[in-house]
Order: sequence, then C-alpha cells, then structure tokens
Amino acid sequence: MLPSSIQISGEPLSGAEVRDICRGLRDNAVRLLSLRGCRLCDRDFGRICRALAGATSLAQLNLNLGVVSSPSRIKQLAEALRTNRSIQSLFLHGSPLTDAGLALLNPALALHPALVALDLGDCMLGDEAINLICGLLPPDGAKSGLKELTLSANPGITPKGWSRLAIAVAHSSQVRVLNLDYNPLGDHVAGMLAVAVASSRTLEVLDLEGTGLTNQSAQTLLDMVENYPTALRSLVLAENSISPELQQQICDLLSEGEEEEEVAGGAGDTQEWERGREPAATHQRGSSSWMCPSDPSSQMVLMTSGLGDSLLAETEM
Repeated sequence: MLPSSIQISGEPLSGAEVRDICRGLRDNAVRLLSLRGCRLCDRDFGRICRALAGATSLAQLNLNLGVVSSPSRIKQLAEALRTNRSIQSLFLHGSPLTDAGLALLNPALALHPALVALDLGDCMLGDEAINLICGLLPPDGAKSGLKELTLSANPGITPKGWSRLAIAVAHSSQVRVLNLDYNPLGDHVAGMLAVAVASSRTLEVLDLEGTGLTNQSAQTLLDMVENYPTALRSLVLAENSISPELQQQICDLLSEGEEEEEVAGGAGDTQEWERGREPAATHQRGSSSWMCPSDPSSQMVLMTSGLGDSLLAETEM
C-alpha cells in the first residue's frame, strides 16, 4: 500500500481518529500528516508523538495554529523528533513556543538527519531563538542544514537578531527560501539582508512583504539585483512603502535573470513544493514566484501516493 496523506483542519479530534492516525503512523502508511488548528487532549497528543517517533514514511508534519500549545507538548514533540529519522518538513506556525520552547526543541532539530524545511512563523520568538536558528544554517563545508526557513510575524526579534541571521544566511551553503514577512524590519535590516543575498549562492526566494520598507530599501535591493549575480528568483515586496516603479524594475531584472538561466541550462524539470506555512494572505508571486495553497478542508482527507511534499522530490533523488 502506498503512503497516504491525512489532513484535518480546525476540528476537535475524537479518540477514534487519534487511534486511526497512530495506526497509520505505526504501519508506515502516512507520508503527510497535517493537524493544523486541531483540538486534542494532552494524552492524545502524547499518543501521536509516540507513534510518529518510529514512523519511517512520514515526510511532512504540520502542527500549525496552536496544536503545540504548552511546554509539556513541546517536550513530547522534541522526544519524538530525537527518534524520528524521516521528517523533512516541520510546520509549527502560530505555536506559542517562545525562546524557551525553541530551546527545548533545538537539540532534536539540530540533530535530525532529514529536516530541510522549518516554519516558525508567529511563534513569539526573540533574539535568543535566532541564535539557535543560526545553528540550523551551517556554513559552507559543514553538515547539511535547512533549505527553507519561515520566521514570519515574530516582532520580538530585534535588529541585532536579524543581523545575526543575515550573517548566517550569507555563509549558509543550503538555504534557498527565506520568509520574513510581517516583521518590523525597516530599511536598516533590509540593507543587511541585501548584503546576505549578494553573498549567498543558493537563496532563491526572499519574502519581505509587510516589513516596513521604503524606497531606500528598494533602491539598495535594486542595485544588488542589477550589479551582482545572485541565485535570487523571487523577491516579495508587497505591503511596503515602495513605489510601484521600483518594484517593477526589480521584478523585471529578476525575470530577465531567470530567462537567461533557462536559455543557458535548457527548460529542465520544474519542481513544485507543497507549502505548509501560514501566509497572512494568499500571495501570487509572478512567473518565477510562489502561491501558497488555500486552507485545507476541515474534513479528514486520505490521498494515496503522488504527494508534492516540500523538497521531497529533491531529497529522494
């Protein structure tokens, strides 16, 4: 039997549903498990964590919107991640982790052999959390690390924290997607990020929507795109005080760069990633951009095989 997908959204989970989920995990019949916004008791959460610890088929785990709601649940999830070896994408958007909670999770995240995508958006994080996250973005020549990182809507992170992240991104040999939307970054932090993008050989997508940028930031980013060859394909600047003309110039330059790559390298295979992160709104991001999926149904869905999980195609090659 091919692995399937279990997706439940915003519903209370019954004991029977929890038993079915645990059975599927133990039988290695689940490739994607999404319980975003679901309500369940601590005992049932622990049962699911124990089952996913030994699951070898589970590649994507979505616990967005408050499922991991207490220190005890954070500890249970950390214990499961210490044993699990298959999860590639972990989504915890909207969980009240705080810096202390991430400190509990971090050892398991840092040692996980397969994890490449992590969503910590709206998790009440601060600068101490950034110090831990930078350890998940190892420098060139070190062990493999995250390829996709989401830190949307964490206003407790200060410019000092963002500067440390920018340095880590500049020296990371892995990260391809960085979502920082709806953080109060401002022009100063944007300037540091421009330097990081210019230094990175891998960063393809940078989301700065709603981050308090002005034309000053846009001009710096335009100069970077125009004068320095980078891997960047998509730069999201919506909901900022940036003129449409500057945004269009940046978009045109990125599009030109992508077209040149396609001509030089051939059409190639287009790879699609299934997103689990929680956008503030659904964004459609142009020809080289990304669209977040609409919210999944509130019913349990079983879909056999063929999942477009984040980075699965790449990591299984």
